[in-house]
Amino acid sequence: MKAVAKTGTAHGFELIDMPVPKIGPKEVLFKVKATAICGSDIHAYESSPGMLAMMKLPVVLGHETCGEVVEVGSACSHLKKGDIISPEPHIFDGTCYYCQNDAALNCANLELFGLTVNGAFAEYAKVPEHCCWKHDKSVSGELGAIFEPLGVGTHGVMSGPVNGKTVAVFGCGPIGLFAIGAASVFGATKVIAVEIAPKRLAMVDKIIPGVLKINPKEQDPVKAIQDATDGLGVDVAIELTGNPGALKQALKSLRREGRLSIVGVQAGPLEIEVQKDIVLKEATVRGVFGREVWRTWWQVRSMLSTKRFDPTIVITHRFPLAEYAKAIELAASGQAGKILLIP
Repeated sequence: MKAVAKTGTAHGFELIDMPVPKIGPKEVLFKVKATAICGSDIHAYESSPGMLAMMKLPVVLGHETCGEVVEVGSACSHLKKGDIISPEPHIFDGTCYYCQNDAALNCANLELFGLTVNGAFAEYAKVPEHCCWKHDKSVSGELGAIFEPLGVGTHGVMSGPVNGKTVAVFGCGPIGLFAIGAASVFGATKVIAVEIAPKRLAMVDKIIPGVLKINPKEQDPVKAIQDATDGLGVDVAIELTGNPGALKQALKSLRREGRLSIVGVQAGPLEIEVQKDIVLKEATVRGVFGREVWRTWWQVRSMLSTKRFDPTIVITHRFPLAEYAKAIELAASGQAGKILLIP
C-alpha cells in the first residue's frame, strides 16, 4: 500500500510503499476513507525539535481519520467488518493507574497513533479495538475524520462549566471554530471570537451566527472583551493559538474567579503575571490535551445531534495522498480550513 511517512529527521515526509499492516488478536484493520491534517503533522513535517522528541521514527503520520473495518482480530468482540470507526489517537493500555481511574488520556504507557505508532496517512491502518469509536452508519468519512479535532475543541470548552456563562475563544482555526460551536451548543450566553486573520473571522458566522468578533490588529481584545461584559471580563477563556501574547490577553480578559483553558501548543517558556492575573483573581487555569476517553466523544455526538452547526463547513480542501506536500504547505500557510488527504 501507499503511505506518507517520516523516515528521518530531515524536513519533509516521504511517499512510500509498505505492506498492509498485519493485525494482532485485539486489533482491527481499517480501510482509510479520509484523514485530516493536524497542526502536529505540520510540526512533524517541519522537523520541529519538540515534535521530533515525541516521535518514534520511522513512522506513518496521520491521526485525525475515519475508515471502514475490513478485518478484526480473533479476540475482538465489539467491532465487525463493515463498521465505520475513528481511532482515539491516544493509544491507552486500559490497565494502568490512570486508565483505571477514568483518566485514560493520561495513560502511563501511552502511545500516540501517527506519532509513535503508524497512523492513517495511508490506504490502510491498524489500531487496538478498545481504542476505536464506532460511528453511526450515517456518518460520512469526512465528518468521521474531523471527530477527533472536534473533540479537542469540545474538551477545551467542557473542561469546566459553560452553561449560562460568557466565553472567549482565542484563535479561530478549525479547532477554535469547533470550540465556538461547542460553547454555543452547550449553553454559553455570549461567545466572543478573537482572531487576527480576516478569513478565519469570516468563517465564524458560518459556524454560529451572532458571535462577537474581535481582531487584535484592529482593537485591544482585553478592552473590547471588558466593554462587551460590563467591565467584568469573561467567565471562560479558551486559548488555542499557542501565541504567548494571546495567552496573556486571555488571562487578562478573565473576570475574577474565571477559568482559562490552555489548548494551544506553546512554543516555549512564558512569563505571566501570576500574582495579578491568577492569584488575586482566584482564577482557574486548566491544561487541555486531546479528549477525555470516552466522555468527549459522547459529547461530540450529542452536540452534532442538535444540528445547531455543521462542522464540515470547516473542511476547505481535499487532496490525494500523493499530493501530501502541497496539502501540508497549504495547511501551514494558514490560508485554509481543515484539509483532508484521501487515499
